[in-house]
Amino acid sequence: MMMNEAGPVSTTMLPHYDSPLPTLYEPQPQPPKPRLMFKMPRVVPDQKSKFESDELFRRLARETEQVRYTGHRDRPSEERRQKFQNQCRDGYTEIAFVSSGTNLQLSFTPTQGGYSPDLDFNKDPGKVHIKSHFIMNGVCVRWRGCLDLERLDGVGCLEFDEDAARLEDAILRDELEKYKAKLREFEDKQRPFKPFAAASTAK
Repeated sequence: MMMNEAGPVSTTMLPHYDSPLPTLYEPQPQPPKPRLMFKMPRVVPDQKSKFESDELFRRLARETEQVRYTGHRDRPSEERRQKFQNQCRDGYTEIAFVSSGTNLQLSFTPTQGGYSPDLDFNKDPGKVHIKSHFIMNGVCVRWRGCLDLERLDGVGCLEFDEDAARLEDAILRDELEKYKAKLREFEDKQRPFKPFAAASTAK
């Protein structure tokens, strides 16, 4: 046979399995994986105590604390004044406590028909009085202050918001009860698997 002639080629076929290889043992049932979800609380357990003891809250609770509007710093003064008033009527604004440098994004009820319970342009001519409710560092607080419409600064302070705190405390307790119920349910499901787990550990 010439070197360039094709000859018979011997091939060895590997076995092909259409089904999984047989196992020497039956798989043991495994305990279900835990699926416990806990919604992160928005507030701390004792809000009032933290508000009264935390140094930052104590500083911001002083009524003489100077505040300043911080929005649109790159714009001319007159444009900033107009934007500040427009933002207030839309229900939000940005302010900062001057001494501590604490910046806050305030939101409140926007004006409807020229009136808002959180906004008052009429109490003092040339000024606006603002109230805003929010959660800061796990504590329900209320910002209350007054800013001059020309200088865009004034005074303001934080107050502990007892009504909102009670509501958030109730939500927190409800979440904790739901989590405890899910934990008990999970432990009940795990109980049948504990003898097997103990036996495997002993081996």
